[in-house]
Amino acid sequence: MTAPGEGRIREVQRRLRVEQGAFAPKPVLPVIDEVVATVLSQHTSDTNSERAFAQLKERFSSWEQVADAPASQVADAIRCGGIADQKVRRIQQILAAIAEREGRIDLGRIHDLDDAAAQTYLESLPGVGPKTAACVLTFAMGRAAFPVDTHVHRVATRLGWLPAKTTAERAHRLLGLMVPADIRYDLHVAMITHGRTVCRAQRPRCGVCVLNDLCAYGRQTAVPAGQQ
Repeated sequence: MTAPGEGRIREVQRRLRVEQGAFAPKPVLPVIDEVVATVLSQHTSDTNSERAFAQLKERFSSWEQVADAPASQVADAIRCGGIADQKVRRIQQILAAIAEREGRIDLGRIHDLDDAAAQTYLESLPGVGPKTAACVLTFAMGRAAFPVDTHVHRVATRLGWLPAKTTAERAHRLLGLMVPADIRYDLHVAMITHGRTVCRAQRPRCGVCVLNDLCAYGRQTAVPAGQQ
């Protein structure tokens, strides 16, 4: 595998943006809100995770209340997001760790940290890995991180940007260095959409893919568009 040059990566971003329309960033949440929202997004759809987050905020007026509430009550609020008991345990562990370190449940001060220090802090929280940390850095803090979810990982691997069977942690390290800083957020969103609609895990639609000529997997497996 040969890592793509900057020009190739920018061409992928350009083509996806032409196909998908203008880039639309997410609403900016406070850091803790983004941490919790990212936990809730795991193993479920955007619709369900967003509803779970909204119900959590509606049921509890502060993160202190979430931290102190019986786990069963919090689980009831986020049940629509799936694996509620597991997510409640993780969320309450994160909130407890923040309270112990900061003296209150507030992460406003990490805005003053540089990217590496902020990432290290986030990844030191219980159950927070590279993906969650990168999401918080990107969406809540405006930093040039590159979150790698399952869709981004799959598309990057098929494009030949990552060796086969690259772990999620290594994918974050490789792609974070590879993708130009000014398009990381945009390309992250574009690759997720592409992975959901075209470069699907099962039966990818290679015959209608705008990246087909840039993709070794696509060139090997494409079928006529009428058979998609």
